[in-house]
Amino acid sequence: MANLQDVATAAGVSKTTVSRYLNGSLELPERTATLIDTAIRALDYTPNPHARRLSLGRSDTIALIVPDISSPFFAALVGAVEAEASDMGLALALYATLNCPERELSYLDLVRKGHADGLIFITNHASSPDLSAKINSLPRCVVVDENVLDTHAPKIFCDNRQGGWLAGRHLARAGHRHVLFVGGVDQMVSGERRYAGFVAGMTEVAGADLRIDRSCGPYTTEAGRAAGRAFAAQSPDLRPTAIFATSDELLIGLYEVLGQSGIRVPDQVSVIGFDDVGPLHLFAPAVTAVRQPVRELGQRALRLLTRIDPQPAEKPPSEELLPVTLIERNSVAPPIRPFNRNANSEES
Repeated sequence: MANLQDVATAAGVSKTTVSRYLNGSLELPERTATLIDTAIRALDYTPNPHARRLSLGRSDTIALIVPDISSPFFAALVGAVEAEASDMGLALALYATLNCPERELSYLDLVRKGHADGLIFITNHASSPDLSAKINSLPRCVVVDENVLDTHAPKIFCDNRQGGWLAGRHLARAGHRHVLFVGGVDQMVSGERRYAGFVAGMTEVAGADLRIDRSCGPYTTEAGRAAGRAFAAQSPDLRPTAIFATSDELLIGLYEVLGQSGIRVPDQVSVIGFDDVGPLHLFAPAVTAVRQPVRELGQRALRLLTRIDPQPAEKPPSEELLPVTLIERNSVAPPIRPFNRNANSEES
């Protein structure tokens, strides 16, 4: 197979001239350009794409770090980034951390040494100084879905506060005054904002005449089961009349335990989910949920990444919020009993 030097010799120019002509960084007289084009055709020369990328100082590869590809939410996000990267002619290097902080740090080192043109980073736990420092060492990075404190990278989140507000307002309008919020700790932007929005939505409709219990924990199926078991163990007369499960995984675990315990939705408790990436419309009953635009989240993250100036920015990182939508189905009904603040207070 012909190489770059063969083309240069046939055209009577230097190898550097041919290389710069092919990558578009050099304008040549028409006669010289014709000599090179003729030599390329005669020798049936095909440029080496890897060598070309190195000469341009880029790899045409984007790295994506996610907590877990078995989760419907993260699987959909990965698929969206992959499709968008393909449309742009970019390769995707995928790293799944299993939500382990040590794996995140080691993968960030791999990305930094692996000549990727940029990184889309997603975590699912509270940040740390080590994590922030490694992300800040990268020339191009976008933080998606969950915040990493003290980082300079631009960030794209779904509007978690709006989602919580939509869920709280919907339950309060249905008449619920004693409710259970499941998921997310305040050290994570999603948990803090979803809870704040939920309280605001409930209060907007019900005023101060309400009670919101909270079950904090990770966005996992097992955490949903634990919340379901704690709920089922309460006296039926003292239980919340509605539950807001703030991820698809939490909702799956919760529904599983409610069904095993013989607690009917929405006859005995109303339920709202969050994410709506999994097939919640196939549940019995179909689940009302706040839908995150997960595919748009992945697409926007990649488009933003390709526009980042690698020079350090003086201004604070940007934060973009994508709107969410409440999808009403069959899992919410009016409460089975009136709210009795005195009776509920005795349990606490």
